[in-house]
Amino acid sequence: MSWETPEAFWNGRRVFLTGHTGFKGSWLAHWLLMLGAEVRGFALAPDSVQVPDGFRSLFEELDLNARLDHIVGDIRNEEALKEALLAFNPEIVLHLAAQPLVRASYQNPVETYATNVMGTANLLNACRSVAGLRSIVVVSSDKCYENREQIWAYRETDPMGGHDPYSNSKGCTELVTAAFRASYFPAERAGEHGVSINSARAGNVIGGGDWSEDRLIPDAMRSMLAGTPLQIRNPRAVRPWQHVLEPLQGYLTLARKGASDPSFFSKGWNFGPVNEETLSVGELAEHLAARLHGKFSWQEVTDKGPHEAQLLALDSTAARALLGWKPALSLQDMLDFTADWYSCRRPEQRAEMVSGQIIRYTQSLMQ
Repeated sequence: MSWETPEAFWNGRRVFLTGHTGFKGSWLAHWLLMLGAEVRGFALAPDSVQVPDGFRSLFEELDLNARLDHIVGDIRNEEALKEALLAFNPEIVLHLAAQPLVRASYQNPVETYATNVMGTANLLNACRSVAGLRSIVVVSSDKCYENREQIWAYRETDPMGGHDPYSNSKGCTELVTAAFRASYFPAERAGEHGVSINSARAGNVIGGGDWSEDRLIPDAMRSMLAGTPLQIRNPRAVRPWQHVLEPLQGYLTLARKGASDPSFFSKGWNFGPVNEETLSVGELAEHLAARLHGKFSWQEVTDKGPHEAQLLALDSTAARALLGWKPALSLQDMLDFTADWYSCRRPEQRAEMVSGQIIRYTQSLMQ
């Protein structure tokens, strides 16, 4: 099944996007604007603490503040969130706002649960009052599953779980989403309410513009710019790596398909890479070092930190067969897109590169 050109659907569509100031949210906001959507974003102010000199947050580099309806807010504030949502009356809600880091969840577990679980509950509860709503996509994580360190990939029917507060909060997010779906937007009554409520579970994403702390690519780029080796705690941990555009394609497809047939598409979906992109942390670091021609190096450290899963992979058979979603970038393409962005020293060229990579990506989907 080939990629269906979605411009006709998104052009003029009102989209409420939480987390639009973050890495994935900025890419998605920019893509939606390219498709002609009318976007209202609701998120914390962009975080520039970890951004090196010569760069800004991706939100700022893309000048999104001037290009969409930008609201600074916290999804834990139910009243402010509901006010912003109802005043906009969106047709599509894409929920990306979250506390996204495992190690940060160990340091601030209550804040992680408050954001990831109660923030999602606040949003979904507010969505009950939106008259024109057609589709909700709650972005979760591959870490939502009860990780048994199994060698086969996790399917959508596997149980939720999570060893650490972050992973467990994502499992709880999935349960909250399922409860709101069953209670207020059941698939068997889609003819009455006309709303699909979906969750999207993706793997570890990489791409230009990510400066989050304690992530492999941002840490690698900061180390390269500082001229020091990257310290890797767990190089043998296996992760499903994918370029940020791959899951974003999934979210857009899911929102569009869900709006057309909420009785069928309203459920949880996996968006993971093909098997050859399921690499260990060390293997990806080696590929990156080769791509950067010796400008970047890494070494293993003995301080392992808190528990992290060793083996994790997603089975995306359902998304491929039923949504028509498919990954489009090879491992080399993924690394080229990422390294090219970080290697560019001119902000205006980095912004143009985001648009160019989206265009190249969508063209590859139609081949």
